[in-house]
Amino acid sequence: MATWHSFEDMEAYKQARELRKEISRFCKTLPKEEVHRLKDQIVRSSRSVTANIAEGFGRHHHQENAQFCRQARGSLTETLDHLNCALDEEYLTQNEFTRLRGMLEQAWKVLNGHIAYVQRCAKEGVPVRSEGSC
Repeated sequence: MATWHSFEDMEAYKQARELRKEISRFCKTLPKEEVHRLKDQIVRSSRSVTANIAEGFGRHHHQENAQFCRQARGSLTETLDHLNCALDEEYLTQNEFTRLRGMLEQAWKVLNGHIAYVQRCAKEGVPVRSEGSC
């Protein structure tokens, strides 16, 4: 049984946070004409991942936690689309794209595992404790 004292202790959050930081670094290299287009979109989508994980954790209800984590997963998918756009526009090298996509896929896997865990807790009727464990 996993126990988290904060959403910051969750592996899903840690993975998503590292991805978000790398996306932010990449965005600093984008041309000025992309500030209100691609940059704004990819920053928002990558931030939405961690924000939804945090909000789900704070709900202290398994089904709500899972729902917010599914929204976080959707934001990961949106972030991947923005990375595809950056690659297509040649703002990103193939090597950098592959590295960021690998980080994104790892975050996706860990998040999927967390969603499955929370859903299992809900199905088994395990009470939610205040520190975030099942």
